[in-house]
Amino acid sequence: MTSTSTSAAEPTGFLRAHQSQFSTLYRAIDVVIILACLQFSLSVLSLPLTSTEIMLALGAAVGFMLTSESLELYRSWRFSRGEDLVRTVTLSWAITCGLSASVLIYFAPPDRLMTEQLVVWALVTWSVMAIWRLMYRQFLFYLRRAGYNSRRAGIVGLTDAGLALANEIAANDQLGTRFIGFFDDRDASRLQSEGSQLLLGKVDDAIELARQHHIDLLYIALPLKAEQRIMEIIKRCGDTTIDVQLIPNLMIYRMLHARWHRVGQIQTMSVVDSPLLGFSAWLKRVEDLVLSSLILLMIALPMLAIALGIKLTSPGPVLFKQDRYGIDGRRIRVWKFRSMKVMDNGSVVKQATKGDPRITRFGSFLRRTSLDELPQFFNVLQGSMSIVGPRPHAVAHNEEFRTIVDGYMLRHKVKPGITGWAQINGWRGETNTIEKMEGRIAFDLAYIRNWSIWFDLKIVLMTVFKGFIGKNAY
Repeated sequence: MTSTSTSAAEPTGFLRAHQSQFSTLYRAIDVVIILACLQFSLSVLSLPLTSTEIMLALGAAVGFMLTSESLELYRSWRFSRGEDLVRTVTLSWAITCGLSASVLIYFAPPDRLMTEQLVVWALVTWSVMAIWRLMYRQFLFYLRRAGYNSRRAGIVGLTDAGLALANEIAANDQLGTRFIGFFDDRDASRLQSEGSQLLLGKVDDAIELARQHHIDLLYIALPLKAEQRIMEIIKRCGDTTIDVQLIPNLMIYRMLHARWHRVGQIQTMSVVDSPLLGFSAWLKRVEDLVLSSLILLMIALPMLAIALGIKLTSPGPVLFKQDRYGIDGRRIRVWKFRSMKVMDNGSVVKQATKGDPRITRFGSFLRRTSLDELPQFFNVLQGSMSIVGPRPHAVAHNEEFRTIVDGYMLRHKVKPGITGWAQINGWRGETNTIEKMEGRIAFDLAYIRNWSIWFDLKIVLMTVFKGFIGKNAY
């Protein structure tokens, strides 16, 4: 954790000072990309440029500008994830293409050749738009690490939340935030000993530095119970041009996709919410349908061979169906290849242990290789599960651990998955201690907090190489 002197007012904000010019250039680049990609697509397909294509491209450019403005694509993405930026670009361009295609079909229905041309143009344009933004983002990260385009930040409150924020600022220098120090009105005996060397003064000193333009951003990390004091500080900051952000210390690391909502004229903030709402939920469902369909086509014959092996090696049905909890804690019926001589599905379900006599010889092989989970791809097609998500537990185990493990039921804010972040990190198999279950839940909640389509694909890829076989699978 480092601080910088407030006496120097070096010109680190060149890009910020010319933000409006860069914002205009940003939009102009998008228009050029749309037009240039159309010409490129026509060249690839050896087609001439006609007035129809020109009008379509110009209309798409205008439509994209309007759509992007409504989705706030041209806002600052300094503190946002690259995945969120790409997602917004994708949604903006998808809406634009949908509207453009509707207008074209109405006025001039395209033939097969023109349809191919439009599909190529749409894909090429989307790719270029996403790639150039990510490259520009990395360029800005480079500049910020070099000290350019940076913002000086102070923190009011030498608290646990304030210390955690200061450490995050130091660990994420690509954001271009330079931490200068803490400000706190409390007596030194009441302050955290850690970080005390970075205490620059009282709140009055922070306000004065803001007036002198030595601080660009002020974080307030006071306890929420100090509401009157917080409001007083915010009011005093109104006499400056400084940006102010509030750091709530209530469950600061337990919030699950906090977002603002409005009830009439009252704003509320959800501290526990699902990441899969709106477009994200639609994207996740498309991912599940596409991947599960492709995988089922590839594993159809192996599944038939497994079914035959179960029938030949032990009496009983091929499939085992067990009640488990799905999204929002609703019960679902999960399918598996039968690997045991018993089929527990009641109020008491004993977990499989190493050398468990209930496991059949062929079932032992299926469990070690996770092949017993393959029928769950039908659960994915059905919509009760996802390819990636927290593994579903038996209802009996849910009822046992929900009162013991803190935050256990939060894992049900998304659909359960065939594979998950916990499983590829070694948290699979028997959970015969509270510590093991807590470890699994910690990874499940980390997945939910950091969900993105790219995170899902990463987990799927890692599962192929390390997720099927593990020392805890029996």
